[in-house]
Amino acid sequence: MLKGKLLAKNRKALFNHSIIERYDAGVVLKGYEVKAIREGKVDFEGSYVRVIKGEVFLTNLKIGRYSKQSKETSPQDETRDRKLLLNKNEIKEINRELSEKGKTAVPLALVLSNNKIKLELAVVKGKKEFEKKQTAKERQLKKDMEMEKKQFRQEIY
Repeated sequence: MLKGKLLAKNRKALFNHSIIERYDAGVVLKGYEVKAIREGKVDFEGSYVRVIKGEVFLTNLKIGRYSKQSKETSPQDETRDRKLLLNKNEIKEINRELSEKGKTAVPLALVLSNNKIKLELAVVKGKKEFEKKQTAKERQLKKDMEMEKKQFRQEIY
């Protein structure tokens, strides 16, 4: 997990997938994209990571238009492939993991670390419907336990 300011988080990824391995990568961005990310205009819906000819690319990540941007951008430019900066060993490891059946790589979060935008990505395996329900149930139980604990503390004092 990267240290720094969280700019955007893919909330659905943790609900729909179980994480196998996490990676941190730099992202090749244009100047206005950096400013739009800082404004929070990021949509992770349908985005994933793929390896093409030994290079890793982030596909379908939608970065909206920067509010003070004068140049008009096309919808294709918003969801263009963005190159990820990883070392060779990490690329080989990700490629090996993705070659296995049922595994994919998804972005988890965009983080501002040392004034650079980094992407936290993970190799994941999709959850079945009953696993999603189980996760939701566990989350609700944890929430209920916290409420009970809070009420118990208030009754004591």
